Amino acid sequence: MADLLIELFSEEIPASLQSSAADNLQKLMTNGMVEAGLTYASAAAFHTPRRLTLTVEGLLDASPTVFEERKGPKVDAPEQAIQGFLRGTGLLMDDLEIRDDKKGRVYFAKITKPGRPATEIVSEVLEAIICNFPWPKSMRWGSGSLRWVRPLHSILCLLTSESECEVVAVEIDGIVAGNTTRGHRFMAPDAFIVKSFEDYEAKLKRANVILRAQERSDLIWQDATNQAFALGLEVVADPSLLNEVSGLVEWPVVLLGQIDDEFLGLPSEVLKTSMKEHQKFFSVSSPKSGDIEYFVTVANIETVDKGVTILQGNQKVLSARLADAKFFWENDLREAKAGMVGWQASLENVTFHNKLGSQAKRIQRITILARELAISVAADPDMVEAAARIVKADLSSDMVYEFPELQGRMGRYYAIEAGMCMDIAIACEEHYSPLGPSDDVPSAPVSIAVALADKLDTLTSFWAINEKPTGSKDPFALRRAALGVIRLILENDLTLPLLSVLGRANKGAGAEDLLVFFQDRMKGYLRDRGIRYDVIDACTAMPGNDDLTLLLKRANALQQVLATDDGENLIQGFKRANNILNQAEAKDGVEYSYGADIKFSESNIEKDLFTALDSAEAKIKATMATQDFTTAMAAMATLRGPIDAFFEAVKINSDSELIRRNRLNLLSRVKKTCLAVADLTKLEG
Repeated sequence: MADLLIELFSEEIPASLQSSAADNLQKLMTNGMVEAGLTYASAAAFHTPRRLTLTVEGLLDASPTVFEERKGPKVDAPEQAIQGFLRGTGLLMDDLEIRDDKKGRVYFAKITKPGRPATEIVSEVLEAIICNFPWPKSMRWGSGSLRWVRPLHSILCLLTSESECEVVAVEIDGIVAGNTTRGHRFMAPDAFIVKSFEDYEAKLKRANVILRAQERSDLIWQDATNQAFALGLEVVADPSLLNEVSGLVEWPVVLLGQIDDEFLGLPSEVLKTSMKEHQKFFSVSSPKSGDIEYFVTVANIETVDKGVTILQGNQKVLSARLADAKFFWENDLREAKAGMVGWQASLENVTFHNKLGSQAKRIQRITILARELAISVAADPDMVEAAARIVKADLSSDMVYEFPELQGRMGRYYAIEAGMCMDIAIACEEHYSPLGPSDDVPSAPVSIAVALADKLDTLTSFWAINEKPTGSKDPFALRRAALGVIRLILENDLTLPLLSVLGRANKGAGAEDLLVFFQDRMKGYLRDRGIRYDVIDACTAMPGNDDLTLLLKRANALQQVLATDDGENLIQGFKRANNILNQAEAKDGVEYSYGADIKFSESNIEKDLFTALDSAEAKIKATMATQDFTTAMAAMATLRGPIDAFFEAVKINSDSELIRRNRLNLLSRVKKTCLAVADLTKLEG
């Protein structure tokens, strides 16, 4: 057994590509070795800005010898067929065996494939990987032909056993594999020899390189929070930024700096976004006020002055960036205080879609629809209309132009500066929400109305021009918009018949077709919450299926009933009754639906089913009228016992045609009663 160590050392790899590249190296290398017969115990990949590293433990010294037996043609087969078999196996006639087979005497070949040394396999696989590595973008440099994400400088490839440490022979485009690597570019630039992974990692750390990305992340976060805590401050958590920054440094040095006073009046979102996007700085806030007052930057080098000069330089660059942001903010404030009329007018020149007109046209549609929805969400129609007219105005602002991710949030600030009430301001911020399956859903009535109108307009507009999601393609995020509508309705417990709403939003959209799309998204949403897909189908098949809240209540109630023994057994009884009824109707050519009469019952058990149906039907009718599906389905479940007893004691077929017809009509009544709650024919099992 041996251990393999590979390092591909290059110029700085973009932080966003490092993790996936390390994973690809591990997958491609291990799969290639296994396909060649070289198995291993474990493998792990690592990355820093300048290297991809792979360690493989418990690697076989050589691939095993493989013995293969292959059946060939018959002995009396044409000579051409026999020669072809010999060429395919690489054997001579004297190497073949003749055996008796079902079809006669047949040639058999025994093929021996000798094992190969690990060094040979590793070299072959690694060379192929480096030459064909799946970088999203790559480059050539100098006069060579090799393509890599950044210029590749060296290859380290070692096979280490208890007795020796061997360099695997690999040469690509003039780069020869060896047993040396380098540490930090500035603090430890000299090359050094390594003998194993443990030796490699330890020497890298002494050379100011932390190999493990998680260790770099933990160090950055711990040091940043400690420095902030010492001043009574808090670092604003940002996992994506932390992950990115850990990929920019090999030896993280955390520095805490203060934002100039002249910029503290900027909205915290502006400060945070500007520092993150432009400088990769962490924001540091005061726990008392919540205002961002400091920043954290991460250097990649230790300096004699403890980072003072680096911090001063970063502060100057930050001040220049924030000066731009302040300029944008002050200009935007003047426009906001003037009522945002100019911004709204400019949206007439912004195309939403070449077939759907401008943003201004879209805002008109949203405003009309939002006002219509106001009553359904218990919102003031005038306030909803006022909010809908300005929710997109910030798209014309300088700040949103610079930072598109701030749209909505800046709209809230501008609405307040324009003298709008807080409900309208909040609607400006929240009308894009929810954007996914887990983010917050607006609960304020004005916000709900505008958010619904925004998403419904998107869906109906693109449906009207036949721009629908296909397969994995959804360029206009219509699936996300539908999920947003579903969450807005369900999590706010709204009663909103979608067919009517969709028709009013855009008559050319095809409301029925779009409703099917909603129901499909609804099915996925409910499946993620543990509701069976056949339960959803059973409820979707019922009247009122365009009321998503009603659909959810019905599905929850049915799921609860099916979780009980009575419910599950009732389904089996229903299906038995339905099957018998369908067969009889097909055979007789008539429909047994004219009502059964208790006076034709021949046993008490038969009469008990009549009585149970009378009781259940009354309860179901009363509770369905109030949408109390839980009680209705509980009433349906009480039929389990009488139905089971009926099938155990009563035979449908009778010498009397009158008795037979009455019993089939009774089964029809069972079917009708059960189907009043949900379409149980859709249930599996």
